[in-house]
Amino acid sequence: MATSEILNLAPQAVWKHFYELTRIPRPTGQMEEVTKFIIDFGRSLNLETRQDNAGNVLIRKPASKGYENGKTVIIQSHLDMVPQKNADVVHDFTKDPIQPYIDGEWVKARSTTLGADNGIGCAMMMAVLEDNLLEHPPIEALFTVNEEVGMDGAFGLQKGFLSGTVMLNLDTEEEGDLCVGCAGGTDVNVTFQFKPDEEIDKGDVAFKISLTGLKGGHSGTQIHLGHANANKLMNRFLKDVVRNYEARLASIQGGSLRNAIPRESFAVITIPEQLSDDLVDLVSEYESLFREEFSGIENGISFKAEKTDLPKSLLPIEVQDDLINAVEGCPNGVISMLAEFPGVVESSLNLALVHSTEGQIDVKLLVRSSSESRKEWVCSSVESVFMLAGAKVEFDGSYPGWQPDASSELLTTMIKIYMEKYGKRPNVNVIHAGLECGIIQANAGQKLDIVSFGPTITGAHSPDEAVHIEAVGKSYDYLLAILEQMK
Repeated sequence: MATSEILNLAPQAVWKHFYELTRIPRPTGQMEEVTKFIIDFGRSLNLETRQDNAGNVLIRKPASKGYENGKTVIIQSHLDMVPQKNADVVHDFTKDPIQPYIDGEWVKARSTTLGADNGIGCAMMMAVLEDNLLEHPPIEALFTVNEEVGMDGAFGLQKGFLSGTVMLNLDTEEEGDLCVGCAGGTDVNVTFQFKPDEEIDKGDVAFKISLTGLKGGHSGTQIHLGHANANKLMNRFLKDVVRNYEARLASIQGGSLRNAIPRESFAVITIPEQLSDDLVDLVSEYESLFREEFSGIENGISFKAEKTDLPKSLLPIEVQDDLINAVEGCPNGVISMLAEFPGVVESSLNLALVHSTEGQIDVKLLVRSSSESRKEWVCSSVESVFMLAGAKVEFDGSYPGWQPDASSELLTTMIKIYMEKYGKRPNVNVIHAGLECGIIQANAGQKLDIVSFGPTITGAHSPDEAVHIEAVGKSYDYLLAILEQMK
C-alpha cells in the first residue's frame, strides 16, 4: 500500500497524524514510545507539555485573541489500542507497525485491528493543536494511557492536573451521536487449581479442536449484536464429547482480551482410538449446527479436529466437569436493557477468557452496567456459578459509570451547532461501552461538563475494525465549529 493513499485523504492534517500513530506500536501496556512521540510533538509546537505519574500527557494551547475569557476546553482521547489479529497472520504488536489501507469509503488494517479506536481521536487533537488559524478558547489536550485494559490512565489522573471545566471526549464510534453517559464495569477473575492427572488410558489418542473465524468485537458497543462467544460454543461441544464419547480434556485456550468478545478457542482432548471417526463426524456436525444457529450473524465459523501428540497430563475428571458445566451455565451477553434509552444495553457480561496452564485454569469475565446495583447483581450471579463449581472468585478493576447530566450547557450548545451545520438533530444517547469520562470526572477535582462524540468506527477490538473516511472529516469539522463558538 502506498503511504500516499492515506496521506491524501481529507482532512490531511488529521490523516497525517493518524498514519504516524499507526507506525508506533502501542498495545495497552506499551506506552513509552507513543507518549514520548506526543511529548515531542507538543514541545515542537512550543506548547506547555506535561506528563503525570500515570503516564498521561497534557498539552496546553493558549486562547486565540478574543477568546481569552472562554472556558478552558479539555479535549481527550486514549493512546493505546487493542492488539487483535487473525490466527493465520504473522504480526507482532510490540514492534510491527499497523498496515492501513483504503477499502471504498473506509480505512481498514490488513488482518489486524486498525487502532482508530482511539488513534483517530488523538490525531484530531494533534491537528487542532498545530492549527494556527483556528480561533478557539484555552485548550487542554489530554492523551490518556492504557484505557483498553483497566483504564489505568484515567484512574491515575491526579487532582489538579486539569484546569478545564468543559470536556470533549472523542471516543464515541458513531458519527451523529452525542454520548452523555456510559456503563461502569467490574473485572471478574476465576481460578481453578488442581493436581494434573498423568494417567492416560492406553489406546487413547489426542485431538486438537479448533474453533476459529468468529467475528468477536467490542464487548460493550457490540454485545447486543449477538456475535458468537467462542468460549461458550467450545464448552457446549466439550460437554457433549466428554459425556457421550469418553473424552478427557487436557488443555483449553479461549479468548485473548477481557473487553473483546472471544473469537477463537482451542482445546486438546483425548479419546479412545476406536471413536476417532465418530469424533471427527461430531465436530463436523457441530460446525454445521453453529453455522445454522448464527446464520446472518457469523459468516466464517470454522470448527475442526486434527490429531496431535498425546499430552503429558489431563485435567482431573471432577475439575474438568466443574469447569465445563460452569462455563456452559454462566450467563453471557446482554442481561438487561435501559428503559429510558430504547435499544441501549444496561447490563451485560462477557465471558472473555478460559485459559489452562499446568495445575491451574483461569477464567476472566467483564461485567458492564450503567446501574451500580445491577452490576453488583451480575457479579454476584457469576460468583455463585463458579463458587458452586469449586473455583476461587475475585473482583478487581471496578470503575464507575458516567451518569447523564440533564442540565448540561455543553450538550445544549453542541446540539444547536450540529443542527445549524447539518440540518438535523444529533442522536443523544448513553452507550454501553466503558468510556473514561466518569473516572476523569471523579478524579479531576472540579465539576466537568462532558459530551463524547467521534467518527463512525465499526468492528472495534477485532481485525474487522474500520473507520469511515467521510465521517472523520465531518467529526473534525464539527470539533472545530464547537471550539470556534466557545468564547
